[in-house]
Amino acid sequence: MRIEIGGISINYECIGSGAPVLLLHGWGADIAAMMPIANEVARLGKMAVCVDFPGFGKSDLPPAAWGVREYADTTKALIDKLGIRGCDLVCHSFGGRVTIMLAAEDETLFKRLVLVDAAGIRPKRTIKYYIKTYSYKLAKRLARIKLVNKAFRLDSKIKSAGSDEYKSLSGVMRETFVKVVNLDLTDKLDKIKNETLLIWGGKRHRNTALYGEANGEENRASRSGGYRECGAFQLCGRLSAFLLHSRYNAYGLTEVLRWRY
Repeated sequence: MRIEIGGISINYECIGSGAPVLLLHGWGADIAAMMPIANEVARLGKMAVCVDFPGFGKSDLPPAAWGVREYADTTKALIDKLGIRGCDLVCHSFGGRVTIMLAAEDETLFKRLVLVDAAGIRPKRTIKYYIKTYSYKLAKRLARIKLVNKAFRLDSKIKSAGSDEYKSLSGVMRETFVKVVNLDLTDKLDKIKNETLLIWGGKRHRNTALYGEANGEENRASRSGGYRECGAFQLCGRLSAFLLHSRYNAYGLTEVLRWRY
């Protein structure tokens, strides 16, 4: 199905019937990535509302480089246009960025939140990061000098710089990627009051959430509604318990989680 928001045609699908559950995919993904969860939601007697963010799946590209702000505003407009305000929400990775911004600004927009490997908090920068970043910026400046550029082949080195995700993108989506990953949402966390279930991967996953590990409170996760290193089947089972029984207390997000991205 299609819906137009701010002049952009957005692709979405509704699966099942009952109380709505909005599903927001991660960066580089689309509706298909959320289908296993959508089918589980429908099995629970609820309606899964799956959306392709602009620039992904079958939705139109954004008209210019977007940041999290534009994606959040478009998502909120879509929620209101579909009449699903107060829905439960399940998000993954980049969808977590959008969710954090929206939930922090309007706690009535959603009922309960399920954040799966959610992104949104910039990690502490290391010396290696700064060396790499400023070396890249210096190379771009030196590349303007033809003799230096030719001698050190700076053009080719500049083109090969960046993450695989960054290099796979072009045009407006490459610019959008830069804006998205550089926004730190730490100051939004303590404003989220919705009942929240957090599911995250192992320590090597780039969206790893740290549940009190720094001060030896590892067991705090279970009391606060968090699961670590979940597979797809475990995720669906825990999602079912959360959406059906609401057996977790309400926590502000910073009371549950220490983020890094």
